[in-house]
Amino acid sequence: MGQVKYIQIADEIRDRITRGDYSPDQAIPDEMSLAKEFGCSRMTMKKALEVLVFEGLLYRKRGHGTFILQSPLQQDQVNVLSGETIGLTASAKGRQVTSQVIAFHVAFPDPEVAKHLSIDQETPVYHIQRLRFIDGEPYVMERTYMPSPLITGLNEKVLQGSVYQYIQENLGLTISSSHKMIRADKPHELDRKYLDCAPNDPILEVEQVVYLSNGTPFEYSFSRHRYDKFVFTVINIQRSQ
Repeated sequence: MGQVKYIQIADEIRDRITRGDYSPDQAIPDEMSLAKEFGCSRMTMKKALEVLVFEGLLYRKRGHGTFILQSPLQQDQVNVLSGETIGLTASAKGRQVTSQVIAFHVAFPDPEVAKHLSIDQETPVYHIQRLRFIDGEPYVMERTYMPSPLITGLNEKVLQGSVYQYIQENLGLTISSSHKMIRADKPHELDRKYLDCAPNDPILEVEQVVYLSNGTPFEYSFSRHRYDKFVFTVINIQRSQ
């Protein structure tokens, strides 16, 4: 099944913004002009632009048009929105994301992992350690636990690509939400070894539980990010009453 039209349009406009096709000092083309260019209704174009406003790429200035919000567009940083439940491959859209599998095995979970995944300690889980690269440079170290009876068929080939894409496209499951805790930490030995961290470089650690659409937790993970390669953005939208 193809993507919904407004999502396809949002993807194309996002790519244009990333390439610098629109001047950051001027409003992008208005809804009517863009709707005519893309062969869609004005309502479809409005929904596409709302996606990019929510992502923090665009903002509306009443009476003047829609402008590019420049702050997240630093070329060597990945912008992660607080409300997103997508993986690194989607967050770094348009860039080359590769993975190195450092550890991968199935074992019974300790009490903390079992609690966060809402399973008992007799349910086996995948224990995955991956180093993620963007354009050949190390960006994040991931330690992930997933129940193997729920997320079936994981192997090293899947881990070389996007696990979330595999879950949604191959297993037919829908990822809906996550609970994240973001903290600063000092680099561990593995951070210094794999992320090229200096001994005093801070690390951004994201601990999260990710849920399927039926409310079942399927991932408990710790992602350790290089401080100079990620921006975590919180978008607050004031809704009219």
